Amino acid sequence: MSDIFESDIDKESLDINALEDPSESYAPAQENENFVYPQPLYKLKLEYSCEGVYAMTKDLPQLKEGDFVIIPTRYGKDMACVMGQVFVPMGIKPSDIVAIDRVATVEDLEHVKVLKQKESEARTIFKDRVKAHNLSMKLISTHFLADEQKALFFFSSDNRVDFRELVKDLGSIFKMRIELRQVGVRDESRITGGLGVCGRPYCCHAISDKLRPVSIRMAKDQNLSLNSVKISGLCGRLLCCLSYEYNWYAEARKKLPSEGVTVHYDGTKFKIIEINFISSMIKMSGEDGRIIEINANRFSRENNYWKIN
Repeated sequence: MSDIFESDIDKESLDINALEDPSESYAPAQENENFVYPQPLYKLKLEYSCEGVYAMTKDLPQLKEGDFVIIPTRYGKDMACVMGQVFVPMGIKPSDIVAIDRVATVEDLEHVKVLKQKESEARTIFKDRVKAHNLSMKLISTHFLADEQKALFFFSSDNRVDFRELVKDLGSIFKMRIELRQVGVRDESRITGGLGVCGRPYCCHAISDKLRPVSIRMAKDQNLSLNSVKISGLCGRLLCCLSYEYNWYAEARKKLPSEGVTVHYDGTKFKIIEINFISSMIKMSGEDGRIIEINANRFSRENNYWKIN
């Protein structure tokens, strides 16, 4: 990796490696080339957590965007919104696909409205009981399953929390199964949503709930200043867009010389000091003191040496 960024590191970014995601948090889907994905196949969304789900139908009529269905989830049977039909599945495993139980009825929709009102009351009760048990927990979201007697409470905390007594307390109040889930900072942002520094909704909330880890190398390869304030999101981790755009930069780098490479041009030896992939301009510093910029299209490789046409 180039040393060109070392001067950009300031006091705010000395612990910049802490912004990276743990590599074990991402497991890319191993697609089965021989598996024939069922059709019609739909992409669904669990609105309370913004999780995406792929689902197939069982002798149900054609579904359209905006319809609501009942499906099995990791927490139990719940309602999901149809985002649309998927014709070319990518990055999913056969085991990721669930079967839709049924289309949500008018009664189901009315029941969910009632549950949403109860969720608001449950948040207040949860906070009161957390305070009573003297626990360090920040409530992120509360959700009642649409087709089961079960309540979910998502929370964040800087430490592991022993909430067994709290679960018993909440169970006696709500008279149903209680499940508490401690989530990380990225999951918190995905659930709550918000606007990023770009002015657009969070990638994890509006685009995809399955993100691969973002590393400092991605920022370096995109020629970004290693300033933690500039390359981290409101969640305190590296920007998701670094991961989305990394493949484009990686491919672009293969076609261009690296920083530090020397070339002979206009009778002088020049050293490449900066590459702007967006504008396709390369900045060079000459031994005679000149600093010039040349379009990347003029560079070509011959016998493992770069030259300017």
